[in-house]
Amino acid sequence: MPELSGIHHVSITVSDAEASAAFYGRLLGLDEAFRIDDDTMCARIFAGDGFLFGVRHYKGHDKDRFSEFRTGMDHMAFAVPDRAALAAFEERLEELGTTYTPTAETPYGAVVVFRDPDGIQIEFFVTANGS
Repeated sequence: MPELSGIHHVSITVSDAEASAAFYGRLLGLDEAFRIDDDTMCARIFAGDGFLFGVRHYKGHDKDRFSEFRTGMDHMAFAVPDRAALAAFEERLEELGTTYTPTAETPYGAVVVFRDPDGIQIEFFVTANGS
């Protein structure tokens, strides 16, 4: 069977690429690596440590809100290395005035949950074996 080596990139569809790029840039502390602007879409791509994260808006489409109850993505989680990093992101969400659920313990790790400007559920997650 072929082997996977991880996730290369994640791209989410948003209602406003500029606003979402500003939100994620401030929250994650990532710099924009490149952008795409053409007749059909606007995309803003950020480079992380070993992955790419992008937001894109398809021009001419309705600006409805995300719902994890429709077919498609339910949510995504950014892995953080330890509980100190999880606490730092919780503080960052607080500084930015973003509504979030404080650190919750699960059988497989700890998680902080928030929603982006389009209502997409995003998490910061440290596995149970994290410090």
